[in-house]
Amino acid sequence: MSTMDHQTALQNRASGILMHITSLPSPYGIGTFGKEAYRFVDFLHAAGQRYWQILPLGPTGYGDSPYQTFSTFAGNPYLVDLDLLVKDRLLKREELQGIDWGRSEKKTDFAKIYAHRGEVLRKAYARGWQKEAAGIRKFELENHEWLDGFALYTALKKHYEGKPWLQWPEEIRTAWQSPDRENILSRCRSDLLDDVQYQIFVQYEFDKQWTALRAYAVKNGIAFIGDVPIYVPLDSSDVWCAPDQFQLDENLKPKEVAGVPPDAFTADGQLWGNPLYDWDHMKQDGYRWWIRRLKAAAELFDVVRIDHFRGLASYWAVPAKDRTARGGSWKPGPGKEFIRTIREACPEIRFIAEDLGFHTPDVQELLDYSGFPGMKVLEFAFNNREPSDYLPHSYPNNCVCYVGTHDNATCAQWLHELSRSDRAYAKGYMGLNEQEGYVNGVIRAGMGSDADLFVSQMQDWLLLGKEARMNLPGSFGSPNWQWRMTRGVLDARLRKRIRYMTQIYGRLPDQFSR
Repeated sequence: MSTMDHQTALQNRASGILMHITSLPSPYGIGTFGKEAYRFVDFLHAAGQRYWQILPLGPTGYGDSPYQTFSTFAGNPYLVDLDLLVKDRLLKREELQGIDWGRSEKKTDFAKIYAHRGEVLRKAYARGWQKEAAGIRKFELENHEWLDGFALYTALKKHYEGKPWLQWPEEIRTAWQSPDRENILSRCRSDLLDDVQYQIFVQYEFDKQWTALRAYAVKNGIAFIGDVPIYVPLDSSDVWCAPDQFQLDENLKPKEVAGVPPDAFTADGQLWGNPLYDWDHMKQDGYRWWIRRLKAAAELFDVVRIDHFRGLASYWAVPAKDRTARGGSWKPGPGKEFIRTIREACPEIRFIAEDLGFHTPDVQELLDYSGFPGMKVLEFAFNNREPSDYLPHSYPNNCVCYVGTHDNATCAQWLHELSRSDRAYAKGYMGLNEQEGYVNGVIRAGMGSDADLFVSQMQDWLLLGKEARMNLPGSFGSPNWQWRMTRGVLDARLRKRIRYMTQIYGRLPDQFSR
């Protein structure tokens, strides 16, 4: 077990399914917290699953990535269910008719959602601000540390026609560092009061609907696994409201930005462009910003996956002027002290470490120290030219096995694109055969591994190919993040197939304990 003596392992054998909320069916162009989400919880329960893994729930911007959001604390307005607003008499049924949410039920048309969702939510706000006043006030008091800044940031962004905060007038751009901060912010709130209140209302409805869905999931034995991206975008309320937490120059521009170094797949590396944390400054106040962030995540999820965990050991820092990540260098992360601090401050949180990527000794040492379960991806295992620690026979109990993540090909696509020699290796190792189906055989290999938790994408249970891939790292925009599950696919035959495989490998609830 780990150097740290605390409850970090997921314990027992279990399995779950990875599918983001946006991928649910919906008559309004995108998955939401409505009846299809409840139906999916019912399906997971009946299929013997214990976890529903989703992607970050924050408000997305240009590019629609849930890993590039305007706030690490706020919720995505797109996920607020419109039928539930009708049920609460905040919308009228006829107000949802005749709106073009996109022509395909298999893909989200984010341009159409962006064009129309706000118009509809504004109508709900007009009816709901006074009607829900008591609940909204309570929500404001409980969340003021992030809510006030986010609501004002979003209202200002609308006022300045979507421009990044670095392009706002200097007084407002630098308001959070100004000695006259309270007067500046108060004046802005007064000038944009209606837009500020609208943002607060939407966040209140997001919280109310998500809380109800999560309670229903808990009642049915389903826990949520959610992501905390390690970095936040420069154009976010997080950076505008707390510039001292980041490595910014005197003009509030990044000195260096995040990325990953060149590797066998990308000659230039990946230039993410996110501002880097000022870890020395964060250390001085006991990593308070991060603790707030993780506690907020724990309000949403039962298990928190820390994205790009290796960045806590050491991170790739690229000069902000560079156009590729080649010129970056490794810098030490906050390491063991950070892990010890968050565990002491958040002892109730169960973590998963996304430890994929460039795995150096310092990363392994930090993972061992933390005790967090790391990740094993079957799609990374079958290179017949060199040994791999992603092969199932090498897994420790304290890990999570995936066929692939949202960043990987679907299993069917992966098998199709393997080289002939690697495919032969995978078929031989996992005993893949046409009668069972190759994809089913890969899922079987993961289910049968020693990993405490096995997770497969919904697309793999549905035997879908390239058309259903969720994201291709390094690419931008369409078709990333658009895949949606069609109605009617969650039938009894699929449920029985999932439950049967879960049962024979000892992963049903209460079936097996270590």
